[in-house]
Amino acid sequence: MTRVAAIDCGTNSIRLLVADVPAEGPHVDLVRRMEVVRLGEGVDATGRLAPEAIERTRLVLAEYAATARELGVERVRMVATSASRDAANRADFEAMVLTTLGRLPDVVAGTEEAALSFLGATVSLAAGAAAHGQEPPPAPYLVVDIGGGSTEFVLGDADGVRAVRSVDVGCVRLTERHLRADPPTADQIQAAESDIRAALTEVVADVPVGEAATLVGLAGSVTTVAALALQLPVYDADVLQGSRVPVAGVRSVTAGLLTATRARRAAMPVMHPGRVDVIGGGSLVLRVIMDAFDIDEVVVSEHDILDGIALQLART
Repeated sequence: MTRVAAIDCGTNSIRLLVADVPAEGPHVDLVRRMEVVRLGEGVDATGRLAPEAIERTRLVLAEYAATARELGVERVRMVATSASRDAANRADFEAMVLTTLGRLPDVVAGTEEAALSFLGATVSLAAGAAAHGQEPPPAPYLVVDIGGGSTEFVLGDADGVRAVRSVDVGCVRLTERHLRADPPTADQIQAAESDIRAALTEVVADVPVGEAATLVGLAGSVTTVAALALQLPVYDADVLQGSRVPVAGVRSVTAGLLTATRARRAAMPVMHPGRVDVIGGGSLVLRVIMDAFDIDEVVVSEHDILDGIALQLART
């Protein structure tokens, strides 16, 4: 059994998983945390990480580092994704992480990010289905990780990844580019949808989407849409893991989010405060993917790149 700490720093949030990982079989969570720091705020327009965004990230990262020390972790890995890949002042961010965590972050390419997400998501699909009294979803899987700055598409099965593509459409990027009104106008929504559909033409050039038997959706946009579609009174990760949401439910929730004011979204009981401003963009990405690829339902995974980082860290 190896105790590891996995940190995922994305465009919108920074997350921590401390887990005990055996040589084989499922890992045991000790701590799982998520804080919205909006590291990528404004980076799409300026090409730079804002000093205040780096400082917000530093404060949370210091807490995560302290937790890892207190729990006696043997190995630590921090993966940084879309926002830090894109930033001209990436060195400032890396210097902050080195000082705070004691090691540099791995600023990974979209393809590695996607492969880690696939590993984390698919390892627990059978257990998630069993918890809902269902048969495991069939392979091949199209794993879609909707982040703040980018969305990763990974096709694979039990033998591993077959094809990967990362495209620059995410909930923060789309909101900053297009969805500025409260609520967004029809023209703004159409412009955002056009961006998504253009990105999907890039996806199908590299990923044979039609081979997929199951769509697996990851990250906060997907889990929030699922919680709303299932009409949960409070956010419940155990209920959401392995749940299945039909495309009609995704369409309904997305339409509701894009016509709701910020105040109305904030009042939804399952809504994390850090997702209020960007959930419309994230839900739109999911809805357009399902419509464009003619997919009937999405299988929801609460396990993602964090779990992939932890498993890879302990077993390689």
